[in-house]
Amino acid sequence: MTTLPSYDAAAGRDIRPRRVSRRASGVDAVFEHSARAVGASVLVITGGVGLFLGWQAYPTLSRYGLGFFTESAWNPESDVVGIAAVLTGTVSIAFVAMLFAFPLSLLTALFISEYAPERAKPTLVAMVDLMAAVPSIVYGLWGYLLVMPHAGDLAVWLQRHLGWLPFFDVRGADPDAAVVDASRYVSSSFCAGIAVAMMVLPMACAVMRQVFSQTPQGEKEAALALGATRWGMISAVVLPFGRGGIIGGTMLGLGRALGETIAVVLIISPTFEVKPNLTEIGSNSVSALIAGRFGEANAAQLSALLAAGFVLFLITLVVNTLAAVVVNRSRSGAGTDA
Repeated sequence: MTTLPSYDAAAGRDIRPRRVSRRASGVDAVFEHSARAVGASVLVITGGVGLFLGWQAYPTLSRYGLGFFTESAWNPESDVVGIAAVLTGTVSIAFVAMLFAFPLSLLTALFISEYAPERAKPTLVAMVDLMAAVPSIVYGLWGYLLVMPHAGDLAVWLQRHLGWLPFFDVRGADPDAAVVDASRYVSSSFCAGIAVAMMVLPMACAVMRQVFSQTPQGEKEAALALGATRWGMISAVVLPFGRGGIIGGTMLGLGRALGETIAVVLIISPTFEVKPNLTEIGSNSVSALIAGRFGEANAAQLSALLAAGFVLFLITLVVNTLAAVVVNRSRSGAGTDA
């Protein structure tokens, strides 16, 4: 076995292989440690919020047990507290929001990524992203003053033609009356869900658009070369490729819809009743309950409100975690042709 020389006498220099170190140094080390610190701090803050809510909710959960989840009334003065009604209302509002936001987000993302002219794409992306910067109270006022009257008319039409479904049945109201009682069709989960849908749309659209933009160009060109129309190429290549982004963006939007507060508070008429009627006046959500009762709550009532917040925190955490997992497991588009 021969060993390679370590010194070149003619050149007067060391010719041994340089030892390569993968350890970051200088600016790279500063960036790496800063990124780790920021990431760790986010996890610590999120975990701290969960531990705080859990600790504050423990007295309420230990006192009421499972009854806290099955009782619909919220009357701390009579020692009757439960979140069945507000959980139902939270899910109802989020369901209506996603019913409107999902197709709008999907179609908007497809239009921007596949149909819009190249010069217009940056402007369209900026306009959709700026929707996320609009304050919640603006959406709430928009929903209350502009959307709700028209949503009430739509609710009357839905009961008139689909009233046999419990979702669209408004108890005590006759949609065929000479003068329809419009007050029975407003301030509902349906009206609040429409406003929340506009707040959810930018987030869901951004995730879908980003995934669609990573579709391999070679696969798209191959589909077109085989005679597919543009929609045929989208349905055969883009949509299957972006399935994970569609699911992930929808679930991220759902997490936002579950926790929306101000817009819901401005629109709904608070009630504590478990009902499937989406278009009937009266609804509530966990976040709206906390916002409405927090200022006047005593120690025991505050614990009950924080228990409701803890449940909502766990639900949104699970939804957002599942969304992140779905997005990360979708195809990355690393092999996209230039």
